[in-house]
Amino acid sequence: MAENTSLSGFFYSLFRKKSIEAYQQEANRSGLRRALGRWALVSLGIGAIIGGGIFTLTGVAAKNYAGPALAISFVIAGFACLLAALAYAEFASIVPVEGSAYAYSYVTVGELIAWFIGWNLILEYMMGATTVAVAWSGYFEKLLHLFHLELPLWLTNDYFTAQAKAQAMGLEPPAFAFNLPGFLVTWLVTGILLRGIKETASTNNLIVLIKVGAVLFVILVGLFFVKPENWTPFIPPAEVDAQGNVHYGWPGVFTAATIVFFAYIGFDAVSTQAGEALQPNRDVPFAIVASLLITTALYIGVSVVLTGMVPYSQLDERAPVASAFAGAGVGWATYLITFAAVAGLISVMLVMLLGQTRIFLAMAKDGLLPEALFGYVHPVYKTPFRSTLLVGTIMSFTAALVPIVNVSELTSLGTLLAFTLVSLSVFILRVRQPKLPRPYKAPLWPLVSLGGVLVNIFLMSQARKENLRAFAIWAVIGLLVYFLYSRRRSKLHTANSA
Repeated sequence: MAENTSLSGFFYSLFRKKSIEAYQQEANRSGLRRALGRWALVSLGIGAIIGGGIFTLTGVAAKNYAGPALAISFVIAGFACLLAALAYAEFASIVPVEGSAYAYSYVTVGELIAWFIGWNLILEYMMGATTVAVAWSGYFEKLLHLFHLELPLWLTNDYFTAQAKAQAMGLEPPAFAFNLPGFLVTWLVTGILLRGIKETASTNNLIVLIKVGAVLFVILVGLFFVKPENWTPFIPPAEVDAQGNVHYGWPGVFTAATIVFFAYIGFDAVSTQAGEALQPNRDVPFAIVASLLITTALYIGVSVVLTGMVPYSQLDERAPVASAFAGAGVGWATYLITFAAVAGLISVMLVMLLGQTRIFLAMAKDGLLPEALFGYVHPVYKTPFRSTLLVGTIMSFTAALVPIVNVSELTSLGTLLAFTLVSLSVFILRVRQPKLPRPYKAPLWPLVSLGGVLVNIFLMSQARKENLRAFAIWAVIGLLVYFLYSRRRSKLHTANSA
């Protein structure tokens, strides 16, 4: 029967839904290689979450907002993420496919919202990974500096950043600049991903061992240099600056929670690996929650030790962990911490780029993206080969040539929107299909679902106005792509028009 062409039919088409049964059938013929067990998935989650943020965000949040109560801020941020994680876990058990939040939205709130989520996940995964590539370049430069090796300014920055740095240093601005480390590390990660999921998982496991070992080193060794008096007062009295911003007290603790929240971004990437998990209904929900709980415990441990080693007012905002150990007479730890950051960021890029190509694969299967490009799975490597190659190319040149310092905040907005809609979708599905088999059910429904919606909307509201405007522009571009290309090429559209 031809699809209704009236205005009501048009609006109906925007919210047409893909059936859960269709997704469950696709899960059995994805073309991807199922090679990830429970703990490999947990490792991917940890690899995505723990990055350079643990070695930098702690200084800003503790020194300026929370003081020793930074540990409470991590608990609050971890709880906010846990609400979303439980929603992701329930959906992953019902719809065990690589589409993550995109697929979950498609079965509950319809195609337009699903497209919008998929479009915004580009901010979390591809642009997030590009930002990490630039950050990796900075850490790599620091590591070389520790060994008295220096690369020229024009070879470690994009043109605009190099111009600004040269001017600040009183040097002659370079005529050309190219961030070579950021470019090369992107192709290193892309090459690993092209080879296959086993190679990717093995590389990630090694890197996760290195950086978790470094975090445990910070906690266990740092305990010997803790001075309990540095924890007093645990929540410093609230102060208001000239701009009206509140520092310390409970308002400061909550502000710090919004800052360190972004250290958790990445746990949802586990859900994009459902197509390559051995037992996705059981293992993906477990890995989502387990990786979040493990990293939360590590973050709390680091924050407690760090604020115990040094008075919070004396923390170095740029390198709080390294400076704390240097101040305690353990300067050689700087080498270990910097090396762990360099290695750790590679695994973040691996999982982010892995997640992006799987999201594109799911969207291509539904006709919303060109299937010949984004839906092609290599017959030998069993990876979305062309998509990975394209995304790697875009990332490498963006990291090398474009200043993307502020993209990280847009990444957070895209992530928070995905968290919000997944939490809402779980609530809708429970109401519409209460008897649907759910291998995993989020506890305390509907408090968990609705709580996740409210918490994530609140965190989005804390974003700066200029970032909200940039996010709105990105959203408009996405809607244009949908209406000009994706809507009429959707497989649901062609099926209804037949």
